[in-house]
Amino acid sequence: MENLPVEVIGNILSRIGSAREIIVASSTCRKWRVSFRKHLHTLSFSDEDCPVFRDLMTRRIEIIITQTIFQTVGLQCLSIHMDNVREFSAAPVIAWLMYTRETLRCLYFNVRTTPNINILEKCGRQKLEVLNLDYNPIIGVEPSYQRFTSLKSIFLRHISVSALDLSLLLSACPKIETFTLVSLEVVTSDSQSSMELSSPTLRSLYVKALAIDKIILEADNLEILHLDALNLDLFELVGKSSLKNLKLDDVSITHLDIGESTDHLEVIDVSTSTIMLPKFYQMVSRSSKLRKLRLWGVVFDEEDEIMDLETIATCFPQLKYLSLSYDIRDCLLHNGLQVSLPLYNVTTLELGWSVISVHFGQWVFEMVDRCPNLKKLIIHGVLSEAKTREERQVLASFTTSVVSFSRKYVHIDVLFEYE
Repeated sequence: MENLPVEVIGNILSRIGSAREIIVASSTCRKWRVSFRKHLHTLSFSDEDCPVFRDLMTRRIEIIITQTIFQTVGLQCLSIHMDNVREFSAAPVIAWLMYTRETLRCLYFNVRTTPNINILEKCGRQKLEVLNLDYNPIIGVEPSYQRFTSLKSIFLRHISVSALDLSLLLSACPKIETFTLVSLEVVTSDSQSSMELSSPTLRSLYVKALAIDKIILEADNLEILHLDALNLDLFELVGKSSLKNLKLDDVSITHLDIGESTDHLEVIDVSTSTIMLPKFYQMVSRSSKLRKLRLWGVVFDEEDEIMDLETIATCFPQLKYLSLSYDIRDCLLHNGLQVSLPLYNVTTLELGWSVISVHFGQWVFEMVDRCPNLKKLIIHGVLSEAKTREERQVLASFTTSVVSFSRKYVHIDVLFEYE
């Protein structure tokens, strides 16, 4: 160990991450202390990694963080995570950010400050690449001079911000690729609660639990779109057809318009959602490159617009992963099981129920017969704690059918997932 260069030791300490463990390790000898001061590039303060923080006064924690940061030179990644009850004074937080702003590339900060400070004003704008921010408001973004020339990833959670400042922040990041918004308090200037975003470089957008009615996104290079726990009148994607992954989870959308962005879709994952779209399957039926389709607990606005198995077989010739819940079984069986088109390329089939039925086992057999090259079958079920006599009989019947299935399809790997 004594032959290791100080730069290598600095990398070792940086991989440890936790400030407490780094301080203990760096106290072993003078060489490690030098590595800590001059070559450490990653530092993390967390009450999960160091439970002793939970027993200390906030002022004492501020002093420890200040003394530790100010011993380093060239810190590139700083992470500070405490419980959401604790509040730091603004002065030491500003000091940490000002001290590291010339070298910092990644900032993870989830502690409230008193009074509130505008983190964006204190961060270095030339080198910062990742910003992960909780519990701190964003106020008055000025893209004319607040340009983050290297910022590629932004994660905002539990933050108060106006729709205009969100739009300006995105515009101020010419290299942004990932934008994540979770449980924000978004202030809008119109009665319709709309938010307009635009970025020519954005590749991934995740939006969860925002009290907003309309989202309009202009993004030519967007590849991943994930909407979660939203109730929207409109979501509109404007731009070239580059979308590859579309995921809707616990979402109600009156109008979903992704334009011509379905041609390159490889994954469609819709669960526990209400799609009030007159022609949903016509929109996604152009996705000839689709490899994974998941429809789980989905409510469609019009019954005649639900995709049947024939549509799936015809429109998605490259489909390898098909996931369907028993909730939409009646429509699929009525429209699709009478046709003879097989799903040749499906190698993984996921089937499940929220309320088990006596017909579920038969449905599984019929679905497997449609997939001649199937390699893996995943059964996903929900089991209630208090089962009625009828439910126990149904489950017993299904267990018997699984035994028969295993004997008939010995080449298929069967997995069970229950909740």
